[in-house]
Amino acid sequence: MAGEFLNASFCNTEDQQPVLTLADVQKAFAELKLDPGTLVVQPPDGLTLVNFKTNFYTTTTTPTTVTVTLLDQPVTIEATPATYTWHFGDGQTTSTTEPGAAYPALTITHEYLRKGDYRPSLSTTYTGRYKVADGPWQTIPGTVTIDGPGQPLRAIEAKPKLVGY
Repeated sequence: MAGEFLNASFCNTEDQQPVLTLADVQKAFAELKLDPGTLVVQPPDGLTLVNFKTNFYTTTTTPTTVTVTLLDQPVTIEATPATYTWHFGDGQTTSTTEPGAAYPALTITHEYLRKGDYRPSLSTTYTGRYKVADGPWQTIPGTVTIDGPGQPLRAIEAKPKLVGY
């Protein structure tokens, strides 16, 4: 009986697989290639007027779902746009939880006070959740913010002209 006890393996560290931790999932979430957000500016064509409401919105509104393998386990990560930070290129910013809307809604607007060239951009902050294999969804603590590129925008002044009828 003593021989059987010696051959039993109660704690064989060579056969134990590493344990998947929340830190592993957070790292994978932070390293995902997420969309920085598509910035749409209206009026289009990179031209607006001084003291005119320039409209901003994004079409990046739906969650991104990716399955990765962590420590030989399938982990599904879902990243959802939660906050949008609008950088207007003139030193002004605003953060919203809404993505804005196309004209005529005008929910995210900015008025440029001086003529000049600007580079507005959008930063999208994502919240996340994950599940291992077919397990339940769990929240990933923290967020990931992706900064988008600036777009050229020129603010010009309109000159009024009197015309005869």
